[in-house]
Amino acid sequence: MAEEPKAGASAPDTAGTSGGAAIASAPKLKTRKPKQRACDEKDAKGKLCAGHLKRWYDYPQEIAALIGPAAEIYRCEFCKTLYRPDPAQQPNSYTLRY
Repeated sequence: MAEEPKAGASAPDTAGTSGGAAIASAPKLKTRKPKQRACDEKDAKGKLCAGHLKRWYDYPQEIAALIGPAAEIYRCEFCKTLYRPDPAQQPNSYTLRY
């Protein structure tokens, strides 16, 4: 019976530490290179991620506080690195206006 309270006590501790780590770690924010379509982030082994950069429309409030409201932002589909648009390139917002 001594094992049951330990299991119950460790479950809230585990949830508390994982939630605190997720809030404390800010996502990596980079600027896209001209015409860049794939992620150029390397992992611990030096392997290139090469995930497709997708436009991220509905990001959470924590990200909006970091990058600003209604910003054009892209996110890697695999490593979740955030990319700001290339400053030399025209924004992709409202490209299909007539």
